[in-house]
Amino acid sequence: MIRGGLIGMAELVPGVSGGTIALVTGVYERVLHQANLFLDATKKLPKDRKAAFAQYKALDWMLLLPMLVGMGAVVLSLAGVMESFVTDKPVHARALFFGMVLISLTVPIGMTDKEDVRRRLPMAILGMVVAAVATFFLTGLTSAPQSDPNLLWVFVAAAIAVCALVLPGVSGSFFLLAVGLYSATMAAVDDRNLLYLGVFFLGALTGITCFVRLLEYLLHTHRTITLFVMTGLMIGSLRALWPWQDGDANLQAPGENLGAALGLFVLGAAIVGAMLVAEKTASSKAAATPAK
Repeated sequence: MIRGGLIGMAELVPGVSGGTIALVTGVYERVLHQANLFLDATKKLPKDRKAAFAQYKALDWMLLLPMLVGMGAVVLSLAGVMESFVTDKPVHARALFFGMVLISLTVPIGMTDKEDVRRRLPMAILGMVVAAVATFFLTGLTSAPQSDPNLLWVFVAAAIAVCALVLPGVSGSFFLLAVGLYSATMAAVDDRNLLYLGVFFLGALTGITCFVRLLEYLLHTHRTITLFVMTGLMIGSLRALWPWQDGDANLQAPGENLGAALGLFVLGAAIVGAMLVAEKTASSKAAATPAK
């Protein structure tokens, strides 16, 4: 539930990817696999209800339900708070999340096989650099906030933004901010605007249905290159989290609130570092415990 809450909080913050937090907390590949099984069951439902419900029953609900509850609770309760924090204290918010994402860069690289890395290193490095450069420039694009957006555009934007749930380094909230829908979406969550949220949910469902299967395939067949590309996406996304920017996302030299920004940067890095150590310790203990 705590992991779900952390992922939900990340999804509220422009520049921080829920997929990154899932990687850091050690549930990324498990959740991706379960999502793929869920989609398989849903695809079978119209033709073979019995097989579909059997597959639904076989899902790891002890993992999925608590995470969904934690995620939903945080999103519903903190949407207004996070929108205010990011809007009213942009330097503080970006400094905190810059530290978190910077330390997280070690996670996808740590998931690779060293032998495979040696064989594919030139291509993997090229993919990482291209992804980093592309994300760096794309995160510099912004759009004026829209107070009453077209619902068709909301649907399309949600389908793209939801990919951040499964793709580390890409922030769905930052994409919404870049296309002018962040404030409108956070306000809709905070005000329980059911029409807006319904259209957004349908768009998100469409996007994740198309994307999850592709990503799991890439992790199975091109694991090293995919993980290096994820690292590149995370590196490029750091541009969005540089604390000092103007309203058009142009980077500026360090200025106001420098001391507070440095303190929050260290705090964010320490939080993620502690999570990584705890996850590694738990994994080591689990591996050392003999099966019953």
